[in-house]
Amino acid sequence: MFLAIAAMICFTSCDDNETYADQKKKERTAIKQFLIDHKINVISEQDFKVDTITDVSKNEFVLFENTGVYMQIVRKGCGEKIKNGETVNVLCRFKEYNVFTDSLITTNNNLYYSSLPDKMAVSNTLGTFTAQFISGVMLSQYNSTSVPAGWLIPLTYINIGRFINEGDELAKVNVIVPHSQGTANATANVYPCYYEITYERGL
Repeated sequence: MFLAIAAMICFTSCDDNETYADQKKKERTAIKQFLIDHKINVISEQDFKVDTITDVSKNEFVLFENTGVYMQIVRKGCGEKIKNGETVNVLCRFKEYNVFTDSLITTNNNLYYSSLPDKMAVSNTLGTFTAQFISGVMLSQYNSTSVPAGWLIPLTYINIGRFINEGDELAKVNVIVPHSQGTANATANVYPCYYEITYERGL
């Protein structure tokens, strides 16, 4: 019994002594395994910028080296991009997964929240996007208006429109977001998330 208690104390002590470098290494390993498990075909930014398309039939994701974010554009969407100097309300429906456990953390993409998409105010300043949550599940879940940086990267490449004409589709992306580009909670606890997000221009 004494040995069992000693082993538990040792395990706890070792876990508490885990360095930030160790945590980042675990995150990188988890993301790599996620790519393998989901048969994701990673393409470079150079290849992506030829036509800014990710081939969904090949399950392509582009890796942005400077942020570590992986993005797949499922649909570019109707409407137009957010213009330089413009601030617009953007409505989002999303699913948020923990990459470590491949399990759902939170979502507003269900019947309960059918009339309550997350709303954020987004500004474009010379191609740099900033945003704040105004309402929705992310705001209540994390008690913060801060929008994960990983949610903003797609805005350079997608259109933000509304359903007007028959056949119109909202922009949709899938993104793998490392802790440094995620929520404050993900940043503090060093875990990556996978998001499925649609974007719609609000009123």
